[in-house]
Amino acid sequence: MSGLPPTNGRTEVRDPSRGSRPVRTAAIVNLGCKVNQAEMESAARHLRERGVGLVSGNGGAASADLVVVNTCTVTAEADAKSRHAVRRARRANPGAEIVVTGCSVQVGRDAFAEADPAARLVDNRHKDQLLTELEALIGDGKSAGGRLDVARIGAALPTLTGVEIDGIDDGRAAVERTRAFIKVQDGCSFFCTYCIIPAARGAERSLSPATVLADVRRALRAGHREIVLTGINIGTYDGGWSERGFRGSHVRSTLTLAGLVRRILDETDVERIRISSIEPQHVDDELLRVWTDGAPRTLPHVHLPLQSGDDGVLRRMGRRYLSADYARVVERVRAAIPAVAVYGDVIVGFPAEDDTD
Repeated sequence: MSGLPPTNGRTEVRDPSRGSRPVRTAAIVNLGCKVNQAEMESAARHLRERGVGLVSGNGGAASADLVVVNTCTVTAEADAKSRHAVRRARRANPGAEIVVTGCSVQVGRDAFAEADPAARLVDNRHKDQLLTELEALIGDGKSAGGRLDVARIGAALPTLTGVEIDGIDDGRAAVERTRAFIKVQDGCSFFCTYCIIPAARGAERSLSPATVLADVRRALRAGHREIVLTGINIGTYDGGWSERGFRGSHVRSTLTLAGLVRRILDETDVERIRISSIEPQHVDDELLRVWTDGAPRTLPHVHLPLQSGDDGVLRRMGRRYLSADYARVVERVRAAIPAVAVYGDVIVGFPAEDDTD
């Protein structure tokens, strides 16, 4: 079977008993953001629990029976790297089952079908079925838990030894023995004019606090000492009301991101916790209060995407704040969190931007 998608937007799951070799080894190639990394940590955990050994996706001494490529589409270069990763995975592992998923597949699946007609393509709309796809490929192996829990797609994983980031063997293995990325939210409906992520990821939706807490506890049992909460637009976390569908204006929840952090602090033994990135307008008094109360377990680190310091550019970008608003948020953060480190992003060369901007 070619692996080309049927009309429902994802590949048919083939019966692994029909001529496919047993899956004893697997490689994971991950490109893109911390959310992608959290998702692939979940896939790696499931593979390990099923007795599948993780190896490098570069081939080398031992090729993999299964390669999972998680793609990124945030830039044209990311798309090109994603397609290259698929072609390289096939060259290095000619007999392997290759599963390609992620944002680049969502917005440009035909290019991946052309890059490797035999690959299985799983777009983001069906990413919650990725573990089911892997389960079908693994076949008759027995996991520690006996049954697959598809909801664990955001679960925390042990160290990703052998996992690749951007197609290169991950040099951060020592760091990731300490740190685990926990996905709590997905999607964005802000539609900044430069960003394709709403088309690739869909509208905001959140994982339930029970799911997040279970993921944190798994990570702690695996030996991780630091938890990084991650999401596409994490400040919209709503307690899981939107987990199974698109977020709507009617949705109301008493649990915000700040409430989730407080529950993690109160109900687990996590030593350190941080948020990967949060929109400036979502840093409210409640979140700052939780961060202050939780010290020193809540780390003095805040990542606030800026994108531009010029108000005209910010308006053309469709951002929901102006430069003075951003500055006030930074002042509030510095006042609330002693010795805080504030990080940001800036896009240089936005269309129509001049030297003055």
